[in-house]
Amino acid sequence: MRKKIVAGNWKMNTTLPEGLALAKGLNEALKGKATKCDVVAGVPFTHLASVVAVVDTDKIGIGAENCADKDKGAYTGEVSAAMIASTGAKYVIIGHSERRAYYHETPEILREKVLLALAAGLTPIFCIGEVLAEREAGNHFAVVDAQVAGSLFDLSADDFGKLVLAYEPVWAIGTGVTASSEQAQEIHAHIRRTVAAKYGETVADDTSILYGGSCNKDNARELFANPDVDGGLIGGASLSVDKFLPIIEAFD
Repeated sequence: MRKKIVAGNWKMNTTLPEGLALAKGLNEALKGKATKCDVVAGVPFTHLASVVAVVDTDKIGIGAENCADKDKGAYTGEVSAAMIASTGAKYVIIGHSERRAYYHETPEILREKVLLALAAGLTPIFCIGEVLAEREAGNHFAVVDAQVAGSLFDLSADDFGKLVLAYEPVWAIGTGVTASSEQAQEIHAHIRRTVAAKYGETVADDTSILYGGSCNKDNARELFANPDVDGGLIGGASLSVDKFLPIIEAFD
């Protein structure tokens, strides 16, 4: 069975002391709890090694929010997948809509990031999703299909099976607007069919597809009850243990 996952994306938030306090608080809150999902915290590069050292990594998988599309070399300011893995982190978020929009990351760049992450032994959480104009024009299915195919369909079935997908309707990120339960299920099911058409039913059935877009403690249970929604990629609510923990506990 595919994994249920709740992953936090801290984005460019928290100083190192603040991040350590947040990580320790989440670690303490999960101590002794039998969760029904895997828990991941995507933290800033500056925090990775320190956060790995203060949490039970059997309970909380630590991930980076991005990685370079180069292995190593004269790329000032970049952080490679191998560097991330060397901290003890296990995940990396790739292709978040903010990276695509603000830093003009192309399908080709994202393909290289995925390949390097896999080579470093990291689990990529690969983000896809449409903006409001694309949704209103009825192009959302075509957009996510192109994003998946453009960056991932050169992978072998074995390597594709190591990915986690995260569908994020860009119009619902940080806006307080959430895709309805029905909208989330519809597009998650579509994404799974797209994967099945390329790699077969077994790979598609084993692929975890997370929902990201103003998921919170009030709507998580309804969203996660859908058969093709396997958890969430959580932004702002992951910056508070009191807001993040109920999302983790939202699986029946």
